[in-house]
Amino acid sequence: MIDSLIEEYASNHSTPESLILNKLYRETNLKQMNPRMLSGHLQGKLLEMISCMICPKQILEIGTFTGYSAINLTKGLQNGGKLHTIDIDEELELMARSYFAEAGLNEKIILYIGDALKIVPTINEVFDLVFIDADKEDYIAYFNICVDKVRQGGFIIADNVLWNGKVVNQTTKNDKDTIAIKQFNEFVLNDTRVENVLLPFRDGLMLMRKL
Repeated sequence: MIDSLIEEYASNHSTPESLILNKLYRETNLKQMNPRMLSGHLQGKLLEMISCMICPKQILEIGTFTGYSAINLTKGLQNGGKLHTIDIDEELELMARSYFAEAGLNEKIILYIGDALKIVPTINEVFDLVFIDADKEDYIAYFNICVDKVRQGGFIIADNVLWNGKVVNQTTKNDKDTIAIKQFNEFVLNDTRVENVLLPFRDGLMLMRKL
C-alpha cells in the first residue's frame, strides 16, 4: 500500500535487522507458503521500538508464525519479563523454537501450540502489551479475551487492519476476512474500554490503550 521506493528508502534509513532476524526472514520466505505473514524489517523494528518504550513485564502475542515478531517484541522486556506467544499451527513449532534458542531467548519466551481462545484464559498474568496477528475472523474474540487481562494504561496492537486496502472497498458476502476486519475496526472505535489510533503503516496497525 506504500510506494515501493518510499518503503525501500524507509528500510534503508532504519537500523538494519539483526543477523538472526535476517536469517529467519530468508528461511521463512524459502520454506513457508505465505511468507508475507511475517512482520519483516520495518514492522519488526516498530514493534521493537514500542516494546522498548513501554518496557513491559508481560507480553502476549497471538499468532507466532515463525517467530520474527516475537524476537522483536522481547527487546523491551524488563529483567525477568516473559513473552507468551500462541500459534495454532504445530508444524511451525520446531522452526520458531529453533530461532528462539539461537537468539538466546528460551528463558524469555513461552510458546504455546493450540487455540488461543482456549489458552489465553489459562494464563494467569496481567499484560502490559498484546500483539494480535492471527486469523482475522476471530479478531473481536481475541480482543475480548485479552482486554480484561491488560493493565490500565497497557497497550494492544492488532495487525492487518487495512487488509490490503480492501476495508475501503465494497465487500462481498463471501469475503469473510475483510468483513471481519471491518467489524473489528468499528468495534474497537466504539469500545469505551480503550482509545485507539489506526496507523496506515504496512497493512495497517491498530494501536489501542487500555483506559
